Amino acid sequence: MTLGWKKIIGNLILLLLFGYSCILMAEIIWQYRNFELDTSFLQIKQTEITEIFWYRFMFYAHVTFAILALPAGFTQFNTTILRTYPRLHRAFGYLYAGAILIVAAPSGFLIAMQANGGPVAQIAFTLLAIFWFYVTLQAVLKAKTGDFKAHKNFMIRSFGLTCSALTLRYWKLVLVYFFHPYPMDLYQLVAWLGWIPNLLIAEWIINRNK
Repeated sequence: MTLGWKKIIGNLILLLLFGYSCILMAEIIWQYRNFELDTSFLQIKQTEITEIFWYRFMFYAHVTFAILALPAGFTQFNTTILRTYPRLHRAFGYLYAGAILIVAAPSGFLIAMQANGGPVAQIAFTLLAIFWFYVTLQAVLKAKTGDFKAHKNFMIRSFGLTCSALTLRYWKLVLVYFFHPYPMDLYQLVAWLGWIPNLLIAEWIINRNK
């Protein structure tokens, strides 16, 4: 098999895996369509819902716009769209950046401070929200100034953090299957594993492309 075919097959596998993951995420989000206060994850957040008036709104905003950012961000690395339909590339880019900068990252920052798992998980999710906002903002600013190499690098970092919504859940499945940790220990672990390896992989991709 030639190198070209290997690359095509590899990209196809990644596309199918990403598409499948997005469908699973959409199914998770669909559970919350009726805005009920005891659905799925919210069953263990009744104290926050009762005592913090904004929590439910920030939660719904975060999960909705975070899932929207996944497919929008994926389009930014499609060279066909970039070269043939630059306006479409730009439109999806604004959608992606807007979803994160205006809603997903700020709401994620707020609900991170109420995360289960105590300070260990709260610090992890708070840092994720801050880094996510920062690298996405830098991607926008670099594009505005015409520094498209830096723009691409920051987009790689940003999308890596966006994918933490997926990798967190995959880590949870792997850890439960092999190690059976206590629920709170598991949550503290995936709070960090969900995004730090993603950021390291993003840096590896950036350095490889230099």
